[in-house]
Amino acid sequence: MSTENNTVKDSTASKLDEKAKALANEPDEDSKIAKMIKAMPKWRYTLLVGMAFFWLAFQLYIKLVKPFDPWFQLPLHMCLALYFVVLMNPMADKYKKKIWWLYDGALIVAISVILYYFISHASKLNLRLYSVDPMSNFEVVVAVLLLFTVMEAVRRVVSMSLFVVIAFFMAYAWFGQYVPGLLHFQGISFSRFCETLMLGENGIFGSPLGTSLNTLFYFLLFGTFFANTGGGGVLIDAGMKLSDKTVGGPAKAAVISSGLMGMISGSAVANVSSTGVFTIPLMKRTGYSPEEAASVESVASTGGQIMPPIMGAGAFIMAEIIGIQYVNIAAAAIIPAIAYFASAFMLVHLIARKKHIGKDSGVKYEGKPILPRVYRLLPIVVLVVMIIKGYSLPRSAIYCTVLAIVVSMSSRDTRMSLKKLIQTLLDGCRQAANIAIPTAACGIMIGIVVRSGIAVKIAKMIDKTGNNSLFLALIIAAAGCLLLGMALPTVAAYLIANTLFISAIQGLGISALTANMFIFYFGVVAQITPPVCLASFTAAGIAGGSAWKTGWKAFSYASVAFIAPFMFVYRPALLLEGQISEIVIAGSMLFLATFCIAGCVSGYMFKTLNKIERALFLIAALFFILPSGFSDIAGLTAGAVLIAYTLVTGKKERAGVMA
Repeated sequence: MSTENNTVKDSTASKLDEKAKALANEPDEDSKIAKMIKAMPKWRYTLLVGMAFFWLAFQLYIKLVKPFDPWFQLPLHMCLALYFVVLMNPMADKYKKKIWWLYDGALIVAISVILYYFISHASKLNLRLYSVDPMSNFEVVVAVLLLFTVMEAVRRVVSMSLFVVIAFFMAYAWFGQYVPGLLHFQGISFSRFCETLMLGENGIFGSPLGTSLNTLFYFLLFGTFFANTGGGGVLIDAGMKLSDKTVGGPAKAAVISSGLMGMISGSAVANVSSTGVFTIPLMKRTGYSPEEAASVESVASTGGQIMPPIMGAGAFIMAEIIGIQYVNIAAAAIIPAIAYFASAFMLVHLIARKKHIGKDSGVKYEGKPILPRVYRLLPIVVLVVMIIKGYSLPRSAIYCTVLAIVVSMSSRDTRMSLKKLIQTLLDGCRQAANIAIPTAACGIMIGIVVRSGIAVKIAKMIDKTGNNSLFLALIIAAAGCLLLGMALPTVAAYLIANTLFISAIQGLGISALTANMFIFYFGVVAQITPPVCLASFTAAGIAGGSAWKTGWKAFSYASVAFIAPFMFVYRPALLLEGQISEIVIAGSMLFLATFCIAGCVSGYMFKTLNKIERALFLIAALFFILPSGFSDIAGLTAGAVLIAYTLVTGKKERAGVMA
């Protein structure tokens, strides 16, 4: 039996390693776009370029001149995204058979019918009474076409997992009447189902898609132009240079570079692909194992989504859902984000000490001088200043995109030709489409959840099970977010978790900001949580290490990200909700917990730690979670005693290394 189990484990590990290599060998996004455009027929390229310029003109008009009617601009934004998805990812290209253009052409016709309906009925829809006026036959047809095209787009560019999750909720709308107990739902008629998803304020054209239209498009475009005009390269090189002459330099460079790149990129996998190709080989050459190098890179790259000033797309949607300014979201995220990267930085330092990787490892990153290129960071500096000063987010992104193009003109290396300008615009629109689709698709699930009241039912179930226990509600929500985040992109995972769990958490007295930040964090770190962790798998492929071992090691390296959300629920001051003294105390507790966790995970603190000593460091860290004077004193005492003990008992080991 044990032999059979080992065979199954080896087979599973081998498949994961093959998947990791495939992910790592995929070309980066710039190369993929360039290759796609080069192989594209002229008619399709011309159509996409014209559509991209039209989309850009439309988005600039509604922000710089005046907005259109909501029932005009939201459907137009989504239909442009659908056009882009079909033309960028045609089935005819996938299967190499022109007959598939009949199917792709039918989708384009369907999208055009949807667009025609909303453009011609925009003003009438404002006067329509939801749940009162009946759906016409034509409206039902449009709703079916809308549902089909959105789900097909999800399948093509998001993931089959999201497709299945949304299909499950649609099935619940029909078969909930057969579910016994608390989750029983009486069901709705087909016409009401169509109305809910197409014309309801919580349907496809709900607030998530509104955020895509009003904010995300502009920031995705800015990120694309900033990266392609030399700014991204400066951020990576700056991170490499800052840690060039320190203990474990390449690993620290990975943490800094990926953190800096994460400020303009919302994708953990993209961060790994762009910075990992430089940092992972350097880490391996200095003495880190392939799994350690890959884990450090995946943890750092994932953290970019929680790092202000420009966090992942979910943070912008959070601001829209809560109804507060994005700058408040970014400000609240500062302390936990710093703790996350401080933990990673401290961890690689301790691993370097444990492995005796000194400053003079003989490995240096050879790149161009930073100072002559630092002016290329001007667009992101200006953007941060504008956000802090309270300028409109879309306008700030627009102005700084133009500034990035202007700045690029000052150097021959970064100057954009017309071809590169068009390619960058196409890439930006592609990214915008790939975000608009899941935000629209999640509206299907949100509409069903609101209509069926399942979120309230889940909240009641949690209350009944845990007797109003906040800790149990947090555990259930965290587990749910991790499961969703393993299978779905961060944006989709956050939106679904928000709909399912927020009412349960807020019902126990937690503020909207804290509750939303809690589920957002777990949706992000799910990207490095086994068994499905694409960021870790991609890094493992680059490092040539075991994907399975890398996944679990990255999971342990990101331990602080699993503790911090619980800490800021019990200590809202960590999200700047409180007096200065409370913020200082809460921040100190978090960083002390981070220090203890780093010692536990690395197995080193002034000496190599045994299993018992590592367990004691973990216990000391857990003391800081609870917001009581006793637990704080216990944590401080335990941490101080352990550090003093390892400092004294580790003298011989350190002396041996020095000798």
